[in-house]
Amino acid sequence: MARDGYSDLLAFIHVAREGSFTRAAAQLGVSPSALSHAVRALESRMDVRLLTRTTRSVSTTEAGVYLFEQVAPRFEEIDAELVAVAQQRKKPAGTVRISTAEHAANTILWPKLSKILPEYPDITVEVTVDYNRSDIVAERYDAGVRLGDELAKDMIAVRISPDMRIAVVGSPAYFADRAKPKIPNDLAEHNCINLRLPTHGGLLPWDFQKGKRELKVHVTGQWIYNSVSPIVRAALEGQGLAFVPDDAVTEHIAEGRLIRVLDDWCQPYTGYHLYYPSRRQSSGALAVIVEALRHQD
Repeated sequence: MARDGYSDLLAFIHVAREGSFTRAAAQLGVSPSALSHAVRALESRMDVRLLTRTTRSVSTTEAGVYLFEQVAPRFEEIDAELVAVAQQRKKPAGTVRISTAEHAANTILWPKLSKILPEYPDITVEVTVDYNRSDIVAERYDAGVRLGDELAKDMIAVRISPDMRIAVVGSPAYFADRAKPKIPNDLAEHNCINLRLPTHGGLLPWDFQKGKRELKVHVTGQWIYNSVSPIVRAALEGQGLAFVPDDAVTEHIAEGRLIRVLDDWCQPYTGYHLYYPSRRQSSGALAVIVEALRHQD
C-alpha cells in the first residue's frame, strides 16, 4: 500500500472501533463525509468491502474484522512509541489503566501509589476492580494485577508483593457457643462466609495444606459475597467464619476483634504481580507506576 494510504487505514480503524462515522469523525476532527470518502478509497485500492453501511448502523465485514484485528494493535504500538519519545523530554504524564482484584487495590496499589502520585501531578491512575481476568490488551488496560501462578506467558511480570497466606477467622462472639475447628473437615459444622468469583463459575473452595497433605473444602453458610471487604465485615459482626488474605485481617487479629483458627493448615502462596504487554513498557507514566509498585525483598 502507498504511504499516502495510511491515513485512509487510520480512518477505517476509527470507524470500525466506534461503529459510527459520526463518532469516529469527531475523534479525528474531520467531517463524516470526508471519513466515508477515505474508507471507500481504501476499499477501492484493496478491492474488498470492509464495512457494511445502513442508514442506522455501520459494521465490519469478515474482511474488515480481519484487517482491524491485524492492523489496529500495530497502530497502537506506534502511538505508544510516539508518546514514549515525547515523554523522554518532559515529566511523565498520561493515564495508566490497571485491572485488579479488590484486595490488591486496597493493600498494594493504594498504599504504594498514594505516596508517589503527588510527585507526578500529570499522571492519572485509573483502577478497575475486576474478577473476570479480563484480557488487558483487548480491554485496553495498560496493566493488570494477578497472583504469580495465574500470569499469561506472553506478558512482562513484576512482583509487587511478598508471598501471602490465607487466614481463617471468626469473632469472639461467634466462638462464644461454638468449638473452634481443629482440622479443615470440622468446617462442615460451621457457618462459613463464601466468596463467589466469576472466573470460577461457583463458590470458591477453601484450599488447605499441611505437609504433603492437601485438602479442598467446599463450605456452606448463610452469606455469599463477591469481594473480600464485606466478608471481613460479616466476620467481625459474628456472622460466620471468613477465609481471606492474611493482611486483610492482621489488625483485627492483633486487637482481638477476630480469632485465627486452622493456622497450621494455611500455607504461603505466590504473591501479586503487575503484568503488561511488552509494547507498553516504554511508556514513561507506566514506568513510574511499575517502579513504585515493585516489591523490594
